[in-house]
Amino acid sequence: MRINLNGEIQDTDCTNLLELIQTLALEGKRFAIERNEMIVSKSKLKQTLLQENDQIEIIHAVGGG
Repeated sequence: MRINLNGEIQDTDCTNLLELIQTLALEGKRFAIERNEMIVSKSKLKQTLLQENDQIEIIHAVGGG
């Protein structure tokens, strides 16, 4: 299936947002995720199914100093 991830078209076999986060190696890290302009809480990632042409925005914190 095709999704738009942070402004870029991506093909993915992921069926839900948790799988997508795991594929991107973000599990356990600090991030915020939005699906079709709606923020999704981390507790709902597994239940939130991906659909063709979904707009996904992921922002993750990067440490620095």
